Parts: sequence; structure tokens; C-alpha cells
Amino acid sequence: MSDKTYRVIQWMTGDVGQVGVRHFTQCPIFDLVGVLVHSKDKVGKDAGEIAGIGPTGVATTDDVEAMVALDADCVFYTPIIMDVDTVCRLLRSGKNVVTTSGFFHPTERFREGGDKIRAACQDGGTSFHAGGIHPGYAGDILPLTLARVASRVDRIEVWEVVNVLTDAPMDHIDWMGFGKDKGQFLSEPTILGLGVPFFAQSMHMVADGLGVTIDDVTAADVKAAVATEDIAHDEGAIPRGTVAAQHHEWTAWVDGNPLIVYHAIYLTAGPDQLDPAWDWGRTRYRIVIEGDPPTELTMHGLVLADGTMTHPGYTWTAMGAINAIPDVCDGPPGWLTHLDLGLVRPRGLVRK
Repeated sequence: MSDKTYRVIQWMTGDVGQVGVRHFTQCPIFDLVGVLVHSKDKVGKDAGEIAGIGPTGVATTDDVEAMVALDADCVFYTPIIMDVDTVCRLLRSGKNVVTTSGFFHPTERFREGGDKIRAACQDGGTSFHAGGIHPGYAGDILPLTLARVASRVDRIEVWEVVNVLTDAPMDHIDWMGFGKDKGQFLSEPTILGLGVPFFAQSMHMVADGLGVTIDDVTAADVKAAVATEDIAHDEGAIPRGTVAAQHHEWTAWVDGNPLIVYHAIYLTAGPDQLDPAWDWGRTRYRIVIEGDPPTELTMHGLVLADGTMTHPGYTWTAMGAINAIPDVCDGPPGWLTHLDLGLVRPRGLVRK
């Protein structure tokens, strides 16, 4: 098993896809055989140029038909939104698919697409798996792992805290509604609010792992804090008095009680520049189990001795899925969830 290698295609080269290119090029168990891009200005470039490393010998293409026909063991599929029909084509072509784009765990919202994926897996004799950081790790695998040492679980809370200015692309500022009038922001649908069905998949995975059934998933009113001064960033500033932080809360109810609560806190400043003066600290994931015994786990990037820290969010997102590729390729055909895979065995991480 240690000598086995896997031929992979990288499907798209955004922030997560670039992590894939770098890892597949540098890890001895993977052989990068194809890279599909969307932007015309990326076509024909060496994949390493896009990913910020040396030449890989693999030229990018936007030819979907060529990628579908290419011999490979797995496609690492990383668009923000999944095209189910494309994924099914890849599965039917004999290639396993591992993705960060969704379908983390079966729920009714994803039943139709899940049925298509399962049928394509059977037709192609292939497997499908979705992973990431959240959903796909911090809100499901970590709570279940923490629950392993509990005697009783009364409630699980998960906090995702992200400083958008330091740990996310600049396009998240407009995309997430920062800089909007507070009243307008609170009266309109939000990007995170539209993502509730995706986060609910993780809630259902936790519930399934604990042997209970979720009755309903509800969303509390979104909270927002405004900037007390202009908050400068690389492409301008978030004006004083406009939305500079947001707090979303979703609850999974079991037998009439709130069993799983997710908090999504995205902000652009510290408490001295916010009203209310929210103090959420730095980017991190925090899991708390109320029960016996009360238990807490926090995951964040490491601050080095010189005081610097590169937030590893995109690496976490990519590697949460990539490290499952060998187990997915070697597994039985079908949609393999985290519960199906069990303990993933990361390979090729310790190198000579």
C-alpha cells in the first residue's frame, strides 16, 4: 500500500485547487496528470505557474471532453458550486471524484442529486466523497471525535470565526455584504444564510453518528456590528457606520431540544472598531460539548516564534478532502460519507 500511487486530475485552480496542484506535485503517492481551468487567461500555462511553484510539466486546459477522456484514478473537484451532471460524467467515465463542493452527507435537500451520484457510481464502478474544513471536518468529524471521550452529550456548539481581511479573499467583502447599510443587510438574504442546507449536512452527520434523528434545523436572526471608523483594506475601505461583522446561528433540534448549534462569525475588525464591540478573537474553530464531562476543543493556525501566522484555511479545506483520496479510490463503489470511510489514513505526508 505504501508504494501505491494515484493518478489525479485537478478540476479548477482557485485557492483550494492551487493547494491541490502543489500537494499532488510534491507528494510521492500522487501523479498529477491533468488540470482543468475556467479562465481563458489560464489556459495553456504550466499548472505550477498558477499554483506559485516551479514547473510541473502539466499544461492547463479548458477542454472538458479531454479531461473526461483522460486516464486517471481520481478527480479533485473544487468549484464553489458543484455541477452534478459533470460530476456524474466523471464518475461514469471510470474516475473516482473527491470534492470540496458539497454533498457531504445525505439529507433530503440533496436527495435527488445524491441519487444521481449513486447511480453514476454504480455505472462507472467508482466512488464519490466530499470533504473540507467546514462543512466536512470542523463541524462534524471534530465534534464526533470529541464525543468519543464523553459519557453524556447534552448539547454541541461549534463556532467558526473568520477575519475576512486577513484570512479570506478580498472578494468576500462585497460577496458577504460588508460595507452595506445595517438595515439593508439585515433585510436581505445573506450568502451564509443561503448556505444553511450545506451546514445542515454536517449536523445530520453528527446526529447520525450519535444515533439520533434531527427533527428540524432553524436559523436565529442574523446579528450585525457596524464599523466605528473607516476600516481600510487592500482595495479601499469599509465605511464608518456600515456592516463590519456578522453573526449567524443555526440550531438542530432533537426531541424538542437544541442538540447542535453552529455559530458563523465573520468580521473585519477587532472590538475597538466595532459597535457592538464584539471580541471574537482570531480566526479559529471552537467545539464545546455540554454534558459529562464538559469538554472544549479549539483549532487555529500556529503563531510562530517571530509572531507571524499564515492562516491555513485553504490548506485545511483542500487537505481535508485530498487525504481521503486513497481510501476513496480503494473503497467500494458509491457515495462514501465520512461515516462510511471511518478513520482516514493520510498517506505520503511524512517524507524523506
